[in-house]
Amino acid sequence: MRKKPNLIPRMDRCRDRMIPDPVELRGHWRDLMPQARELRVELGCGKGRFTAETAGLEPDVLFVAVERVPDAMIVAMERVVEKGLSNVFFVDGDAARLRDYFAPREADRIYINFCDPWPSNKHARRRLTHENFLVLYRGVLRDGGQIHFKTDNRELFEYSLFQFPKAGYELSEVTRDLHGNGVCGIMTDYEEKFHDLGTPINRCVGTKLHLEQEPKFRPIAGPRDLAPQDGSKVLAEDR
Repeated sequence: MRKKPNLIPRMDRCRDRMIPDPVELRGHWRDLMPQARELRVELGCGKGRFTAETAGLEPDVLFVAVERVPDAMIVAMERVVEKGLSNVFFVDGDAARLRDYFAPREADRIYINFCDPWPSNKHARRRLTHENFLVLYRGVLRDGGQIHFKTDNRELFEYSLFQFPKAGYELSEVTRDLHGNGVCGIMTDYEEKFHDLGTPINRCVGTKLHLEQEPKFRPIAGPRDLAPQDGSKVLAEDR
């Protein structure tokens, strides 16, 4: 995405919202907010409209936003600071390392909003709703914990509906037109833009089931970068 001017000094002004080494907090995130009733993780917060507005409505919930693009994350951090929110922290990191950042059963909920659909079949394993990623999330979610997933990409959504059960999640709240009867919930900037264009928004919730034997997780190597594909790629600045 476009480089933000004065990124370093802007990040420095928000430094109390940034976690420089999330691995050190593994198993101890609630020390940041002992009174929190839940710990929720957002994967790819982008410019943070959803992050800031959701956290503002639920001040008793601890939010951790994971974003790999600092030029997007700084906008999200500034939004949080402007609102005076103390229940949101940011990690400059990758979803593939989530088990390094969080201990087993530490998280109550994960948000995945408008992730890159990686439309090519050869890149399917890079989708954040691929079975292996969903198994990865099982390693940090408590039993009964949830994944809230939204996308404007119908093909990705239909694909994901098959992946959740394979990874041990029960599906609920499945809709292929979330805002069909009026705006429902907090939108991201990207979501509002496409809703205004008449694009239906898909949403579902996956609830982690208790399994006697956990599915095998295959470690995901390295950052998830690839060269830009086609126009369906979701940029961090749009989320």
